[in-house]
Amino acid sequence: MEQDNPQILEHAHSEFKNQNFKCAELLYTKFISSCLQSRDCKASHLATAYNNRGQIKYLRVDFGEAVEDFSLAIQSDSSFETPFYNRGLIHYRLGFFNDAKSDFQQVLKMNPDFEDAKVSLKQTLLDQQHKIDRGY
Repeated sequence: MEQDNPQILEHAHSEFKNQNFKCAELLYTKFISSCLQSRDCKASHLATAYNNRGQIKYLRVDFGEAVEDFSLAIQSDSSFETPFYNRGLIHYRLGFFNDAKSDFQQVLKMNPDFEDAKVSLKQTLLDQQHKIDRGY
C-alpha cells in the first residue's frame, strides 16, 4: 500500500490544482490515513497533504476543521511556514488576534521575506489596537 502513496499524493495535487476539491480532499485523506498506518512517509509530504486538505476546508468555510488540519501539518513538519500562515489567516478572520499574531510572527521567523505574512501581521496589529480602542 505504501508504494501507492506517492501516486495518491500526486493525484490529489492534480485534483487540487484543477479545483476538483471534493476528489482532492478524499485523496488527501486516503494519503494521510495510509501514511499514519504505514509510518513510512516523508514528514514534508504528510504536512503538505494536511495543509492542502486544510485549504479545501477553508474554502468551504469549515474554519474549525481547517485550523485542525493546519495544526496537524505544523506537527508533521514544524519548518513548513505555509500552514502557520494559513492558520493565522483563520485566527485573524475569527478575531483571535493574539493567535494570528503568533502564527504570522512564526512565519516571519522562518522566512523574513514572506510578504503576505508581513502585511497580515501589520493588519492584525492594527485591528487588534482598534478593538482595544473601542473597548472590546
